[in-house]
Amino acid sequence: MQFGNKMAVLSGDFLLANACTSLAQLQNTKVVEMMSSAIGELAQGIYYENSSLIKMMKTPHYPRRENVLTDDIRISAWKEQVFLSHCVLLAKSCQAAMELAKHTAGIQNMAFKYGKHVSMSHKLNVDILPFISGNSNDSLAFGLNSAPVVFHQEFVGREVWIKQIKEAQGKGDLIDYSKLQDAIKAGKGVTSAIDLCRCHGNSALEALECFPPSEARSALENIVYAVTRFS
Repeated sequence: MQFGNKMAVLSGDFLLANACTSLAQLQNTKVVEMMSSAIGELAQGIYYENSSLIKMMKTPHYPRRENVLTDDIRISAWKEQVFLSHCVLLAKSCQAAMELAKHTAGIQNMAFKYGKHVSMSHKLNVDILPFISGNSNDSLAFGLNSAPVVFHQEFVGREVWIKQIKEAQGKGDLIDYSKLQDAIKAGKGVTSAIDLCRCHGNSALEALECFPPSEARSALENIVYAVTRFS
């Protein structure tokens, strides 16, 4: 385990060093600053996620499964965490691409907006799919910190949510996720997550309106359509 951790750190250092070398070769200090801050914010977001996991693993009656009981998190806080851990890298990469192409600050901001919102839509899409796929095996695939669950907890309240988890627990405190999934699907959490996904998708499409029609713009629009379609 210790050797594996050391290898992971060394591999990460190697990849980061290569990335820094490639950034330096661009000879654009603004782009280097953008991507450096993106990497820092990404690490911060992953730290938040992992620290929450570690804290829950130390709590009594921790269910020995991949998923864990979430904190009393609101959707606004969830979006802040997801922006750091899932959105910031693509958002600033899009912005940096416009800087390298010598576009104006306004165009760069629109590129940042597109990257941010399409990443958020993608994350929401991934969180929603286990609840609408119709595959019974997917009942084990959703996380208790996913968007539909966070919305559900916010709607029903913390006490009801804890009660539903306890009702879904079996022997050894293992959770029957299919039973818990049914409780979430019966509420408004899934539909609210779908609405939020489409809202971010619309924001991404709005950001593209500043670019002239082209095959590249159509391809970017198709990405948005792909992550916001649930039929």
